Amino acid sequence: MRDEWEHAHTDYTLPAQRRSPASLTDSEADWRDYLEHSTPNGWLIRNSAMTEALISGQPLHLLHVTRGIEAIRTSGQVHVSAGCLVGALYCSPLTPQGERLRPHNLGAYLMQTKPSTTPLVFEVTADAPVRPKGIDYLHLGAIHLRTYLRYQNLLTPAETDQLDRAVLAGLRAAAPFLDVALRNATGHATTPATEFVDALADAVPHVPVLGYLYFEVLSEYLMLHSVTPETKAYAAEGELNNWLYKRLAFAAVDGMDQLFDLARFNPRHHRLVQLFEGLEADLAPGVAEYVRRRLSHLLARTALDPSQDAAAVTFQDAELDPLRKAAPGLIGQMVFRRIRYMTRYSQLYHCFEKSKALEAWEYWNGEGIPTPFNGLLPKGEIGIHPVYPRSTVRVWVAEQDGRGCLHPVEEIKAVVTPHLASWWAPPRQDAI
Repeated sequence: MRDEWEHAHTDYTLPAQRRSPASLTDSEADWRDYLEHSTPNGWLIRNSAMTEALISGQPLHLLHVTRGIEAIRTSGQVHVSAGCLVGALYCSPLTPQGERLRPHNLGAYLMQTKPSTTPLVFEVTADAPVRPKGIDYLHLGAIHLRTYLRYQNLLTPAETDQLDRAVLAGLRAAAPFLDVALRNATGHATTPATEFVDALADAVPHVPVLGYLYFEVLSEYLMLHSVTPETKAYAAEGELNNWLYKRLAFAAVDGMDQLFDLARFNPRHHRLVQLFEGLEADLAPGVAEYVRRRLSHLLARTALDPSQDAAAVTFQDAELDPLRKAAPGLIGQMVFRRIRYMTRYSQLYHCFEKSKALEAWEYWNGEGIPTPFNGLLPKGEIGIHPVYPRSTVRVWVAEQDGRGCLHPVEEIKAVVTPHLASWWAPPRQDAI
């Protein structure tokens, strides 16, 4: 169990050490070297302001925005959420500047786009410098699968059968694309990049986690390659530019600002080029080839068990039992995203998600991590672990000044608790 959680975390201050399937053309270390040293903003992977704050040993100041300030005052509790941080309070960094706290550009985005929320400032003081290990939610598939199999008897036999059928149908529909991606990752020539992107877009409705991979690859490409004045200004503060991928998501999918659901993210090649021409035109010519190379590599690494030979795996004529062993990451992600649309999932949510959160909390305690962050890249999504025994946490209501900085104005007696906030998913016609 601990090995799975270790596999899902990344420390960008150390060389890449994660095991990968055999036969991949590029290693994780190869990609890390390219991203760090051959992109304009790659130096921020290792030397971001957030990473430096974690390892400094100084108190961390974090921003959280909430619509439930009165409930927090009344109960004295702040609930954590599941999602990319598994079971932590979603925050972004704050940088002290005299009496003020300057928000990270992600926090500035949150405050600007969520005007009905109240900003809270959290001060987290740990007993030692924090290990800069971030959790990569794309590597959680094997944990999702193990958790599902452990609690499978909470479902009826009919529900289990429907879930298995839905996952298998999705795999078989997307099998041609999945096999092409694995061939790319193992160095075999396949379709041109334009055709690859169109095939990817067609596969997303069948295997929704591909929408997440697609979006994260494009986010990485944007944040690391952008050279706009805005991006340079954020880089001077030690920050990757989060506004780029937010604009991408909202332009690509109608209603994404109302419900951020990357299962709906699947622009075809023509639309992808249009989107990048509107964001940063100089990046448009290279985006399709980047998606083909990077997504193929990440799919192989996150879908397959590290013991596998990527050149020997095929999804054609797929059966679930063999694929649970060969591709637990992919099957787990499919189950995780499919099960949330079950009619009864509101009853089962805490059973599945609290189990994973408990494991994450135990791992973070052992590793000295009171503030886990989203480890796809150290881009500023950081959380507060609710049951870390060697830190103190204080919280204030804050006000924003005319320069966008925050000033704590009212300390409130509240604690971050190991209670997962309620979760809701929109109904789907094919719900189980």
